[in-house]
Amino acid sequence: MSLKHFAGRLPCVWRRRYSTSPSLKKPVTDNGPATGRAWSNPATHNPRWTGRSVFTLSATAGLLGFGLATASLQGPPQRAVTLLDSKMPTPQYASLDEMEDALNEIRREISKKGGGDIISTDPEDLLAHGYSEWSTVNPDGLPVAVVYPRSTEQVSTIARVCHKYRVPIIPYSGGSSLEGNFSAPYGGISVDFAYMDQIIQFNKDDMDIVVQPSIGWQDLNENLSRMGSGLFFPIDPGPSAKIGGMIGTNCSGTNAVRYGTMKDWIINLTVVLADGTVIKTRRRPRKSSAGYNLNGIFVGSEGTLGLVTEATLKLAVVPEEFSVAVVTFPTIRDAASAAAEVMQTGIPVAAMEIMDEVQMKVVNIGGATAPRVWKEMPTLFFKFSGTKAGVKENISRVQAIAKNNKGSNFEFAKDAKEQKLLWSARKESLWSMLALRKNNEEVWSTDVAVPFSRLADIIEVSKKEMDDLGLFASILGHIGDGNFHESIMYNRKDKDELEKVETCVKNMVKRALEMEGTCTGEHSIGWGKKESLLWEVGPDTLAVMKQIKSALDPLWIMNPGKIMDIP
Repeated sequence: MSLKHFAGRLPCVWRRRYSTSPSLKKPVTDNGPATGRAWSNPATHNPRWTGRSVFTLSATAGLLGFGLATASLQGPPQRAVTLLDSKMPTPQYASLDEMEDALNEIRREISKKGGGDIISTDPEDLLAHGYSEWSTVNPDGLPVAVVYPRSTEQVSTIARVCHKYRVPIIPYSGGSSLEGNFSAPYGGISVDFAYMDQIIQFNKDDMDIVVQPSIGWQDLNENLSRMGSGLFFPIDPGPSAKIGGMIGTNCSGTNAVRYGTMKDWIINLTVVLADGTVIKTRRRPRKSSAGYNLNGIFVGSEGTLGLVTEATLKLAVVPEEFSVAVVTFPTIRDAASAAAEVMQTGIPVAAMEIMDEVQMKVVNIGGATAPRVWKEMPTLFFKFSGTKAGVKENISRVQAIAKNNKGSNFEFAKDAKEQKLLWSARKESLWSMLALRKNNEEVWSTDVAVPFSRLADIIEVSKKEMDDLGLFASILGHIGDGNFHESIMYNRKDKDELEKVETCVKNMVKRALEMEGTCTGEHSIGWGKKESLLWEVGPDTLAVMKQIKSALDPLWIMNPGKIMDIP
């Protein structure tokens, strides 16, 4: 059946009319809600999508994007014309017939080189790769196909053919992003790296490892542990995150206060550019001053500049000793004051997390940590690592600081079992919130970051606004680096409630920027925070980003509409 005829059937109920061979099905994982997310109940989500409407949407969004870009770059009436004012042509994407031609050519090229059929047009696959039930935004549109490459060479073929026909390309790895990062507003092809999940080369003496993009960070660490390497990869976002997506969003996690963010652990990348060209950003030494820092361009670019097919990552030595401690406070401000003092006195904690009284109540209601019942008060979670003597000393110092800031009920783990128990509330926080949803309820989860001395201020004001609006919302965050998350329960079909949530989130972002912060600490921009990015960096800085985008992807086919609007 032609793609044209197939696309025409998509708006109907998502019955499985077209089968996908077992070899094409994405491997099943048991990483929690990420697995369930992909197969949303069609009755609760009815994408208004047809093959032709993708291109209507493309044209409309193109005009709107051009208008916004023009307005943002014009500035004051008397502003001098600069290089950044140069206009870019509006992208013209492939028609449905041309997309079908592109898919047929990809099949021929892969087959010619001995590969099997790597393309799926199963409706369930398309829905899973264009819609996320926990994303803050889900723009209309789905990909017309999902492609499952097995190698850098196949990714290069896909990109070259898509470039020839002007077909949008959207990368997909873990599918756990929260800002519509892998949505397909202009149709196109979703490139799912599910079968590129291998360790390519392990260099133990050099403390680095070369991996493919779809290996999960937890799987990577399990492999390193099984090998008895004494090394681990320290960046720890959500459990279902994969290395490719972690690179794309420059993610971090609970260990960021000690180990930094994803950009700090990249040695080099293999990247397929928009026209299929394959490049390496650097060689393998841990330091280099040779030319432009291309790692810094591709990390955090969300697949808008190229597709990462291999990454060489630094590894850290597994500390001799670990421990975890938990302490409660009467107010968020007291907890934040204690956290600030820990940072200012230079105590080397491995992680320092905060959860408010609402989030602690959510964990209790959800029951994920039963039979443990938590005190429903603002709570700090600490992770310690180092030598046995060092960990013992640091726990004692933190305990004294907590006590001086009205902290109570201080507990520290005496063994590995207790460590897991005490840390479990933090790791189960988002999943516990998601488990409470009923009927049409959804969770809007978003983040900002501010200098950590301002964290108590922004949390207090944000909590008060959510309470005043009658929203059920919780706060949790990486308090050691000033990054916090709001998780807000709401009914998307209730227009008034949706408007309240959107207002609350916009105000939170504006407050963060007023405090010299950022609109996103680790979730990246995606589709959902493009306006916030403009507020943060201004039109000239955004114009520089657009110039880089146009230089590397002149047809604007790489994950279009993410980070910035198309021209």
